[in-house]
Amino acid sequence: MRYVRLGWSGTKVSQLCVGTWHLPPSRELDEHGVLKVDVDEAVKAMRRAYDLGVNFIDTANRYHGIMQPVDLDHVGNSERVVGRFLATVDRESVVLATKVRGQMAPWPNGEGLSRKHVMWQVRESLRRLGTDHIDLYQLHWPDPETPKIETLRALQDLVRMGLVHYTGISNHPAHDVVEFLELADRIGADRFVTMQEKYNVLEREIEVDGRLDVARRYGLAILVYSPLAQGVLTGKYYDFKEGRWVVPELSRASLVPDLQRRYFNERTAAALRAMKEVADSKGITLAQLALAWVIKRSEQLGVTLIPITSFSRASQVDEAVEAINVSLKDDDVKAIDEALASRA
Repeated sequence: MRYVRLGWSGTKVSQLCVGTWHLPPSRELDEHGVLKVDVDEAVKAMRRAYDLGVNFIDTANRYHGIMQPVDLDHVGNSERVVGRFLATVDRESVVLATKVRGQMAPWPNGEGLSRKHVMWQVRESLRRLGTDHIDLYQLHWPDPETPKIETLRALQDLVRMGLVHYTGISNHPAHDVVEFLELADRIGADRFVTMQEKYNVLEREIEVDGRLDVARRYGLAILVYSPLAQGVLTGKYYDFKEGRWVVPELSRASLVPDLQRRYFNERTAAALRAMKEVADSKGITLAQLALAWVIKRSEQLGVTLIPITSFSRASQVDEAVEAINVSLKDDDVKAIDEALASRA
């Protein structure tokens, strides 16, 4: 395993982060008719990643692990599963990240980035996670109704109380991130250390909308979510011989219908075919290539990019971790780019 600094901080995290937006599904339904998470398999996958040197895990108070979108009966489940994992290891050996913003209750202050909501939810997250501190507390998405200074002061109080070590931001436009950072300097609060953004071979908006520039200028690491485009870039949904899309039982595409609408098209197919040529030439899997692509882009862009990947079963962990050691050339990236350009 290789380790990188968490943004401008001195804390070291693995080059790969375990994500919990999607967890291994079981075949059982709960009392609401919603598919349950296979908790034993999920903890087994997290523990396998930990044993291979992955010390970084990301979750959110809203996540369930299977259900999308998540209703109020199912929020918090992923944090509870992570808590089960944390109970099996030395807590200080793990860098734990979670998020706040989304709706957690039906009342008026049941969501947002107000002091009241943030202070309530940090306590709830700590309870669900079974820990006394969160290493990285992130603003999940914008709350235009709450002044930024209120949110920053609440976060700084959490740092002073020892409940949170570092703060981060996710899914905010570049100008919002800059406003937060400059305001933090003015009031003497700690700057964010990370941004969490979607980035993969297919979805590269952060290359053109200024967020990469912000991260580079202020020394923020970018936690990359969906580096496999929700599993599409593993190739499991595309039959290369028949040239058609397939949906395996209990796969993410079978549980999240929007995934098919977003990705099942000829542009994605062209990218997969180009990626398969590169992967085959190197004797690696498509999943390994997609993760290695993010790490290669980190080198090319001069910004620390840390891919977050989740697992449907523990047996996938070794494959993902081995991607750390895949060496891509500039020409490999160029070949994929040219395939995408031809279908733009």
